[in-house]
Amino acid sequence: MRFRDRQQAGAALAERLLVRREEGALPDPVVLALPRGGVVVAAEVARALDAPLDVLVARKIGAPFQPELGVGAIAGEDEPFFDERALDRLGLSKAALEPIVEQERDELHRREQLYRKGRAIPELTGHTAVVVDDGVATGVTALAALRSVRRHDPGRVTLAVPVCSPEAALLMREAADEVVCLHEPVAFMAVGLWYEEFDQVTDDEVLDVLHGLS
Repeated sequence: MRFRDRQQAGAALAERLLVRREEGALPDPVVLALPRGGVVVAAEVARALDAPLDVLVARKIGAPFQPELGVGAIAGEDEPFFDERALDRLGLSKAALEPIVEQERDELHRREQLYRKGRAIPELTGHTAVVVDDGVATGVTALAALRSVRRHDPGRVTLAVPVCSPEAALLMREAADEVVCLHEPVAFMAVGLWYEEFDQVTDDEVLDVLHGLS
């Protein structure tokens, strides 16, 4: 299974979530997108569910020698979440990663200010927080996001993604009440491989989506 683009993936994901809503699994949903790519997917979900859409900014902490390799993540003002096994395997210490954490925290604040303009996260108490991304590889960023969402006392937390690695799916099911993943390829490799079009989403595109659904 490959998706044409994020819009098509979001539409397919929305179809699955509509079924779950009919089954009673998504009461009073609020859709929270992980920028940037997750916003495009989440827009389709929010439209289908007729639910509010907002962003939940989380940032991956990459290994110093391979930034794309996530060994941790941050969300909100929470303490960094680290993959302890990855740190041990790579011989990395949390102290050695502090400069990267600070860089990512600065970028997180920049994006929050740009996307949210000082607005607080939507009220989640008693709602189903539907956390959406365009895919999950290692799961560290999604885990940080889910932990942050839990602090806002939602009635239920659902992680919804078009594609994820089987290993990440197992981790996510420990952190969320439900994981909705359309495709869990054994030979996962990278999120972008499961899309025909996977161009980088810009800040302007994120703002266009948010304003279009506001």
